[in-house]
Amino acid sequence: MNTGDMAISVRGLTKTFGSRTVVDHFDMDVPKGAIYGFLGPNGSGKTTTIRMMCGLLIPNGGSGQCLGYDILTEPQSIKENVGYMTQRFSLYEDLTIRENLDFIARMYRMKNRKTDVDDALKGLGLTDRANQLAGTLSGGWKQRLSLACCMLHDPQLLLLDEPTAGVDPKARRDFWDEIRRLSAKGVTVLVSTHYMDEAVQCDYIAYIAYGKKLIDGPAPDIPDMIGLNTWRIEGPNITKMEAEMRRTAGVEQVARFGSVLHVSSTDGAALDRVAAEHRKKGTYHWQKQKGGLEEAFIYLMATATDNFTEPKEAAE
Repeated sequence: MNTGDMAISVRGLTKTFGSRTVVDHFDMDVPKGAIYGFLGPNGSGKTTTIRMMCGLLIPNGGSGQCLGYDILTEPQSIKENVGYMTQRFSLYEDLTIRENLDFIARMYRMKNRKTDVDDALKGLGLTDRANQLAGTLSGGWKQRLSLACCMLHDPQLLLLDEPTAGVDPKARRDFWDEIRRLSAKGVTVLVSTHYMDEAVQCDYIAYIAYGKKLIDGPAPDIPDMIGLNTWRIEGPNITKMEAEMRRTAGVEQVARFGSVLHVSSTDGAALDRVAAEHRKKGTYHWQKQKGGLEEAFIYLMATATDNFTEPKEAAE
């Protein structure tokens, strides 16, 4: 890729805390205007990686650029062009919506402060609530206020750390509609999440586990990159079938979604033979389907090694 087309390009990013390596030689290219999702379990290094890539945390090793600025020598220039939305609501709950926005505008020394605050209120539908105390807002409205504050100084890059945790489904959909609008305007978005329905909203995905990048690429291509083949199973007593599939040779992964089973394997021929044998019996309905992001995520997590696990010899 041409680095001129990249909002972020980093190589070998490494971060240690004490004797633990929490991010291990991380490489990444993030295209301008893309929505890039970071998936991984809690404690996997998602937030630490994002913060290093954007000059908010100094790495112990590696190099790169963010928005054309060196992440090691020009972090302040990066910060001035980044909006950062933390997982927890971090604004002043005893100030009104307008007062919070005005405070942020003062921090960025914005010349047309009142006009910019009015525009932000209007843009995210907050005008009618401008004088409401932030602490009295519901989760969805707090989320809107946080996003308004992040975007107030018109940043080129938006960082979202588990942005919809604790928010109802409608508020989550509305939030992602707004993120898509920002991306269409050329804003690059990095979002850490472990919600699969949010992962499909991303243009690109990186799976991170225990400090290492397991795979990254365009979101629709991830299952094919792993080579995961999947069959969907429906029928009576699905719990019994689940137990049988977990004992069946040729089936590498069994994931249950309500009353439906997804069985997967990187050996497509072996899995097809299993399906053919069971379809002859006619008890269950088997349907071949393209592997999804959730199956890919489960597969990758199952093969990852926890970097906080004590070495066997040390444990002994």
